[in-house]
Amino acid sequence: MRVLVTGGAGYIGSHAVRELLNSGHQVIVLDNLSKGHAEAVDPRAQLVIGSTANSELMIRTFRSHDIEAIMHFAADIEVGESVIEPYKYYQNNFSNSLNLLNAMVMTGVKKIIFSSTAAVYGNPEKNPIDENQSRLPINPYGRSKMMVEMAIEDFSRAYGLGFTILRYFNVAGASPDSAIGEDHHPESHLIPRVLKAASDSTLDVKIFGTDYDTHDGTCIRDYVHVVDLVRAHVLALEFLNEGEGNIFNLGSEKGFSVREVINACQKVTGTEFRKKEEARRAGDPPVLVASSMKVREILKWEPLYPSIETIVKHAWQWHSGHPNGYDSPMPNPSAPIIHDPLDQTL
Repeated sequence: MRVLVTGGAGYIGSHAVRELLNSGHQVIVLDNLSKGHAEAVDPRAQLVIGSTANSELMIRTFRSHDIEAIMHFAADIEVGESVIEPYKYYQNNFSNSLNLLNAMVMTGVKKIIFSSTAAVYGNPEKNPIDENQSRLPINPYGRSKMMVEMAIEDFSRAYGLGFTILRYFNVAGASPDSAIGEDHHPESHLIPRVLKAASDSTLDVKIFGTDYDTHDGTCIRDYVHVVDLVRAHVLALEFLNEGEGNIFNLGSEKGFSVREVINACQKVTGTEFRKKEEARRAGDPPVLVASSMKVREILKWEPLYPSIETIVKHAWQWHSGHPNGYDSPMPNPSAPIIHDPLDQTL
């Protein structure tokens, strides 16, 4: 299948590109490189440097490459930033996704896999969270993703789009061969921040809240290996039919506490971190864990790397080999680049 991956130069997107290619699909990447790294794009894919804000670019790209399906990762993802800059999130996450959906209708592309978030649930009614819980997001990031979900559902009813929406919390790890990994600036995710302390003894590992009603007093969160996550995206694509829709959570089902994550990082790196216990952060629920029962039953998805130590090990291998992230902001010299001269969004 000929698949266009938006945000395919980003952390999750680049792993999805690789998994699609290894599964025999043809891949075109659309990324404006504002957060992604062209070096992360597999050289077997074509990279179109541009934005989902540019409707004309998408229409031309869909037609010229005879695109059959979209895998949509392009988005801003920082919850705290979304509270401070809601316009940015509604513009990029929602408005630009509307451009994408309209371009699909204009060109007859009938299938989309949408990378959503379990943040659409807000404070969950129960754990593990299943797909039937109400969408009650509590921040602009979660609301922007919920709005895209609702638009996709409406476009499916009106235009016959086939869709799969995948919701998840924390993604971590890296490709087991350390070819690609996580390189965010600034970094806000727990595992890479803790691993950074392994190579910088001046850094404290902060634990926000140690008196929660959990087995060790710290918050429990859901972590899924990035390779397992993108495997689910490819399974969803191959399962998807035009005019049909489905929603799946992707989760570990039991989660890992902050202390368990830190202990796994210490074991893998052989480093004893300086821990600094601080007060709870406002709005942090004790437990956030997504059920994956539905995706296991329907798509036959089974994680290859469920262990938190394995997730950390693969992340550490990447960070150890790339202490400053990707070596260069320049594209992989082996990857074919298409820089549209009419694209004015860069």
